Amino acid sequence: MQDAIAFEQKHRPTAVIITTEFVHEADVQKSALGMKSLTPVIIDHPLSTLTETEIEARTEQAVQQIEEILTAH
Repeated sequence: MQDAIAFEQKHRPTAVIITTEFVHEADVQKSALGMKSLTPVIIDHPLSTLTETEIEARTEQAVQQIEEILTAH
């Protein structure tokens, strides 16, 4: 999160990927670091025990959101 905020402050579009398990923590960090407007890419949790098909589904979740975030800048 800190790296993404540093890039955003330099006007470099950034897409931070987190899982649903860490949404609250990301919100806390964004607020604490003064970047409430940073929109993370949120994909389903977990990641470590997935099949290849499930990983592909997570990738699709991420790609759509990344495109939206990066083209909004």
